[in-house]
Amino acid sequence: MRLEDVVRLAFELPEVTESESRGNRTWLVAGKMFAWERPFSKADIKRYGDQEPPAGPILAVRVADLADKEAVLATNQRGFFTIPHFDGYPAVLVQLDRATTKEVREALLDGWLARAPKQLADDFLSRS
Repeated sequence: MRLEDVVRLAFELPEVTESESRGNRTWLVAGKMFAWERPFSKADIKRYGDQEPPAGPILAVRVADLADKEAVLATNQRGFFTIPHFDGYPAVLVQLDRATTKEVREALLDGWLARAPKQLADDFLSRS
């Protein structure tokens, strides 16, 4: 997967817009961010110590809540992980060059559903 693939997949969902935050691309529904490009900060890299951090590009994707986050991480999907900076925050990270198109599509849909207005989400699900 590449970032260009994420763009294509994100725009398959209704009413998605693209923006920028801190110089990185973000995808929103109804003004709420559900996915964003998330390079590692110097502090993130420092926390890895002697270990090599996952190579980019890295995508962050919202989940409905912390229970969903734990459920996603428990599946041990290749490329899905978290870092201490995301402790207590309902989002997972995806190392795009390790994840499949299907996995990223599902993650984006879950993130979109977590942030979309209820009626929009219900309408989309009823058509799918």
